[in-house]
Amino acid sequence: MTLGTSTSGKTPTSFGSNQSAIRDQNERLMLTILRSEGPLPKADLARRTGLSAQTVSVIIRQLEREGLLAKGTKVRGKVGQPSIPMRLASGGAYFFGLKVGRRSAELTLINFIGEELGQLRINYDFPTPEKTIRFVRDALDEISQLIPAKDQAKISGLGIASPFFLWKWADVIGVEASKMASWRKFDLRSEIQKIVNFPVFFGNDGTSACSAELIFGSTKVSRDFLYIYIGYFVGGGVVLNNSVYNGSGGNAGAVGPFPTASKSGANNQLVNTASLMSLERELASHHQNPEFTLISDHNWHLKEPQIFEGWIQEAAPALAKLIAGACSIIDFPTIVVDGNMPEDMREHIVKRTILALQELPLSGLAPPEILAGSLGPRARALGAASLAISQKFMTEG
Repeated sequence: MTLGTSTSGKTPTSFGSNQSAIRDQNERLMLTILRSEGPLPKADLARRTGLSAQTVSVIIRQLEREGLLAKGTKVRGKVGQPSIPMRLASGGAYFFGLKVGRRSAELTLINFIGEELGQLRINYDFPTPEKTIRFVRDALDEISQLIPAKDQAKISGLGIASPFFLWKWADVIGVEASKMASWRKFDLRSEIQKIVNFPVFFGNDGTSACSAELIFGSTKVSRDFLYIYIGYFVGGGVVLNNSVYNGSGGNAGAVGPFPTASKSGANNQLVNTASLMSLERELASHHQNPEFTLISDHNWHLKEPQIFEGWIQEAAPALAKLIAGACSIIDFPTIVVDGNMPEDMREHIVKRTILALQELPLSGLAPPEILAGSLGPRARALGAASLAISQKFMTEG
């Protein structure tokens, strides 16, 4: 089997238990609405779901018994009895998110409302199955202790966010192909499933980051948007009708191969012009140590800002061409640009991309709104965890 399977596999042997089976559609709908809109009283839930007040009451009582919902603060000031909004209960369930990247792996633990309770990370020159499994075992042992013993049975899943076909990236990363060849026949999801007894899910890292923005992000976006994530490579995702669209191969929004041109005008790909890999190469060519880019949630304190400027002079026009091309196929009203970098860097890339888009001939297209994502370096690990939430507790659209 190959990396990328997304269904649960063999019977697990350790670590907690599966909290519940696939939920009833009406329960999932109610949980999805509360996750998207925040606490709501029963009457509002009935209107939004189209269910009767009695059915809503029955579902709420069941979800309260399971610990997934809790009563909020009474809302007063209106005619009649004060209403009591229902909200998601933070301790209703727990999820692990594993991000496996070209330069690092990270395991995060979140609760039912998406709060991060703990995370561990390792950096490496390149990923191997052995390093990854060892890290997962050790990290699960440590982070699971953050969940009270009485709540261990509420661990409801682990999601994995990783690039597809890892073995094909050896040349781009700059290592011998033989060092990553073992990924070709290694099913990471199935191997992790052997060591846990809750469901394990798998998704593309860019699409998973997109899912995290949709579920946990604070950026106010439309129901349809293209999501671009600038990491060591560059990827993304597609949201249609407020739901992540995976495509027939699960790779929709994989924007890295998008054709663009180099400074010399030669054919190139977006991954070579608008990724942190290309920025690190620019830094290395100026004899600068690029390792600070691994500390992506702090200010980078660039010693030579002109190096970043040189990179963005090529990256922003390439991103603009991608956006124009995408909007000519699907009428995206919004583009979200996020990345494994500090917030000020993301904001600057957005501003420069907006300017670059204005330089292109856009006759016949409605220019989209371009916004910075809200999760940054956390997006992929949170996106991995969101795979389990989506599969078990949410509707698809």
